[in-house]
Amino acid sequence: MFPTQSLGYDRAITVFSPEGRLYQVEYATEAVRHGPLAVGVKAVDGVVLAGEKRTPHSLVDISSLKKILLIDDHVGTAIAGLHADARKLIDQARIRAQINKLSYDEPIMIRSLVVDICDTKQLHTQYGGARPFGVSLLVAGIDDGGPQLYTTDPSGSFWGWKAAAIGKESDIVREFFSREYKEGLNLNGAMKLALEGLAQSRGEPGEADISERAKTVEIGTISIEDKIFKILTPEEVEAALTQE
Repeated sequence: MFPTQSLGYDRAITVFSPEGRLYQVEYATEAVRHGPLAVGVKAVDGVVLAGEKRTPHSLVDISSLKKILLIDDHVGTAIAGLHADARKLIDQARIRAQINKLSYDEPIMIRSLVVDICDTKQLHTQYGGARPFGVSLLVAGIDDGGPQLYTTDPSGSFWGWKAAAIGKESDIVREFFSREYKEGLNLNGAMKLALEGLAQSRGEPGEADISERAKTVEIGTISIEDKIFKILTPEEVEAALTQE
């Protein structure tokens, strides 16, 4: 992806190359592409997030790893990239959500939260002494505009999606979603499509034992009925994988 010599243009985030590239931002994007896969699918009645967990060592307790996290009652996120960077951004997002609730007595709009996250990311692409955040977030929730699904990039860019994937093999999964996504999808259909998307990076869905797969998969959902983002228990994940 990168030339063997970038002629020093990658030594500082504030320096553009003659082609108009910021190499440090591209390096951060590459860190995201090497992170475990996370997917999101928006339905007419909610949103589903799903992600894979990968351990850095066989002795690591995989239950201690978190792929999907709660930001506020009505919004959650899935991460791909550097978890330490994600932790900082998610902590900031939680504070921003609480400030909005205390100031205006209403949940924060999903787009406003995403813009705030991306403002922080963008600031880290233009000041010396800092580096870009090497993480992308899938942000899902429900507000006055209905179900919402966004991605945030290391550059500070963001997009709204019907179905999205970040992390390793995300290009393959996005192509799968572009073929299989149907308008008017309900939450159960979105769950099935999200798990099928995860399976695209593994090969055949049935090649691994369901109980073992359930230990490495996290799922989060939110429905327009209660507007509460829920992270499924391991037993619920196993049940969802059984119906895949």
